[in-house]
Amino acid sequence: MKENVKVAVKNILTNYLELNRHRKTPERYTILDAVYSTGGHFTLEELSEKLIKEYNFPVSRATLYNTLKLFIELRLVVRHRFQTTTKYEACYDNNSHSHQICTMCGKVTEVKSPDIRAVIEKLHTKRFRKDGFTLYIYGICSSCQAKMTRQTGKNNKQKTTKTKNKNESRKS
Repeated sequence: MKENVKVAVKNILTNYLELNRHRKTPERYTILDAVYSTGGHFTLEELSEKLIKEYNFPVSRATLYNTLKLFIELRLVVRHRFQTTTKYEACYDNNSHSHQICTMCGKVTEVKSPDIRAVIEKLHTKRFRKDGFTLYIYGICSSCQAKMTRQTGKNNKQKTTKTKNKNESRKS
């Protein structure tokens, strides 16, 4: 992640904490740095492991959860509730994007589409100011499609063999 983005989000957090007279704890700043050092989506467990392994900074699950909740309120992090799991993502410099989600294996891939972005930007809304968007596209990834094709081929071969064996036994 770009250093200027990390500085900007740290300033947002500091200003919020000072204005609301909250403590500026090392946990909050370390978690923020870990979030903005992570490329892409992450789970609470993955963030916890990163804090332990890379930062030598273990924190409780409650601290992680509450801190991420604060970051979501400040619009520094976005929470995605995918089919089988909840994942988080740094969003300060990437407010608008799309995801394609495989309904078979759960794989999530980010999709960059200037056309979708342009349509959303041109969309006129009444009494509403747009800040960003997230679009989820559900379907079946190429790996799962290939598995399904192989399985269908295998099933068809088995059916053909069974039918052939039945026909041969009737003739006998």
